[in-house]
Amino acid sequence: MAWSLRRSRFMPSIHQAIKLAVGTLVLSQALGGVTASAAASQEVGGGFVDHGVATPVSNHRGIVATVDGQGHNVVLVWLFDHRGGYALLLLDAATGKAQEFRMPFAPGGDCPYASLLSSRNKFYTHFNSHFVEFDPVSRGFTFEHATAPQMAMGMTEDDQGVIWSVTYPKSGVVSFDPKTRQFKDYGHLHKENWEQYPRYIAADAAGWIYFGIGNTRSLILGLDPAGGQAKPMFPESERIQGAAEVHRDLNGKVYGWPGGGTNGWYEFYQGEARKIGARPALKLKPIITSSQALFHRDFPDGQRVSECDLVERVLVISDPKTGRTVRHRFEYTSEGANIMNLAAAPDGTICGGTAFPMRFFSYDPAAGRWTHREAYGQWNTVTRLGNRFFVGTYTHGGLLEWDPSRPWVRTVADKADCNPRLLAQAHDTINRPHKVLATPDGRWLIMAGTPGYGLTGGGLLIWDRGAGTPTLLEHTNLLPEHSTMSLLALPNGKLLGGSTTSPGTGGERKAAVAELYLLDLAGRKVEWHEPLLKGAKSYCDLAPAPKGLVYGIADYTRFFVFDPVHRNLMHEQNVAAEFGRTSSGQGPRVFLRDPTGTTYILFRSGIARVAPENYQLTLLAKSPVSIDVGGDWLDGRLYFASGSHLYSYALAGKKAQGQQQGPDQ
Repeated sequence: MAWSLRRSRFMPSIHQAIKLAVGTLVLSQALGGVTASAAASQEVGGGFVDHGVATPVSNHRGIVATVDGQGHNVVLVWLFDHRGGYALLLLDAATGKAQEFRMPFAPGGDCPYASLLSSRNKFYTHFNSHFVEFDPVSRGFTFEHATAPQMAMGMTEDDQGVIWSVTYPKSGVVSFDPKTRQFKDYGHLHKENWEQYPRYIAADAAGWIYFGIGNTRSLILGLDPAGGQAKPMFPESERIQGAAEVHRDLNGKVYGWPGGGTNGWYEFYQGEARKIGARPALKLKPIITSSQALFHRDFPDGQRVSECDLVERVLVISDPKTGRTVRHRFEYTSEGANIMNLAAAPDGTICGGTAFPMRFFSYDPAAGRWTHREAYGQWNTVTRLGNRFFVGTYTHGGLLEWDPSRPWVRTVADKADCNPRLLAQAHDTINRPHKVLATPDGRWLIMAGTPGYGLTGGGLLIWDRGAGTPTLLEHTNLLPEHSTMSLLALPNGKLLGGSTTSPGTGGERKAAVAELYLLDLAGRKVEWHEPLLKGAKSYCDLAPAPKGLVYGIADYTRFFVFDPVHRNLMHEQNVAAEFGRTSSGQGPRVFLRDPTGTTYILFRSGIARVAPENYQLTLLAKSPVSIDVGGDWLDGRLYFASGSHLYSYALAGKKAQGQQQGPDQ
């Protein structure tokens, strides 16, 4: 078989997956990839309503072209929705007929981050602490084994046909011999005080295994399968912030790079390292493996998968020899993508984003109508001010401005006439946004979040709406080694920020306790900061309270009241025993306010009201589903997300008084 190599760079872009055009809904228009449909909401008891799935499609986590037992071309797709990697989809390339095979273990919200099509034509992946083999010849899963936690970030096949995987977060390694059916779990082989991302793994001709880790500090480790121990392959002094690579050459040796600059390459063989300086002219051994973005398009007979679109449910097969192209429609089951965030938009709808795939949704409660579009990035956090809707996107910390009264124009970086328009990007300073705050005077947008992969300490992106200019404040200008998770606008141009000690993805936690801080927006200076709550790791959300006070939630279980003028803690209560944890999400919207100023808290188990006179919490309603992500008030109802579904709860006596009256209320 004429296999080809499909290996992406370290931490491949989330946008490298199949083209996410538009779904299979009823009305389709060529306006930036829009679909719309009417959907019937369902009463689920106690005043709660299920409005349906926001994005009724799944995402792929690896696609390969191969053949079945009759030599027919088939396409294998790992399917992923809000439940995790729930199934393998097999598509017949000649007919488009689809078969779906449920995973032989519960996905548990996890999914493939690496997969491999072997030289023996078996498809492998490893996630939620389970290693699996799928055989397209027999059309079924033919091996499954539990492992040490958790999921493979890299996979390879050695010269004897043994399959290897290396896992996040503690560099676990397993091997499986398809011929003897022998499986071995080597356990966790390397310790760090941060979560390890081993994106590269390779085997030399002598049977030694090498893998590169990141992102806090790069390292290459070598494993002797006979002894089962791993050892560093270059000195501690050469480790950098980032990730290390390894590649198998046809000459039987493995070549690795610690990262940083263009030199520093090593040659590895039989567990020995030889420094060679510049990158050699590699002739890579063809192994069909990669990250979750794996897309091996070539069938053994030369035909190709031109397109495999889970949103449109379209498979396109082309034959370069004849120039013939065949287009098939297919179906598959899906429970929809996770809702990341939502808020009431200026046009009287509930809007937000999902992942994966990264899509925008809008729900019109009056018409019972959904609209879905391709989104720019992952909409982590959203808010509105007046007639505008603002979004903080992962990755690269994008800040978007959307005007719902104007036609949607697909977002393109550096293109001013888009709607939504990309205002600025924070890149590594804020890679994963947790909050976008619009100040009540309408002048400023402030975005906060955690930094890039392997980094510690996130800053603030401040957008001057009048001047149309951004300012980036690094964590060193705020609270060193902290990131900001929550923000609230105070009088006189002050901001109250709540930090988190969580680092960027794969980074090292360095600060011991989270803090509150006061920032003078005009002078860009922190005037005060304090670890107000003992042992707190994250100030998840902040909200205005009567008499100039502030409500807050820390660590999703600690409700408190703060006086920003006198900088005093007025009240603290651990609510875990009575109410459980609050809703969360990457951009928490735990506090909601109705037009009368009454404040509500979304707990996973239900909705509570805050009494302003004594700060006591009263459970209004126990939710029939888990309240995963908040949340907003619109026309007498509180809206929230549970998994892939949009829900709402009716507030008695709060009917149709208009939308939110201000930002972040």
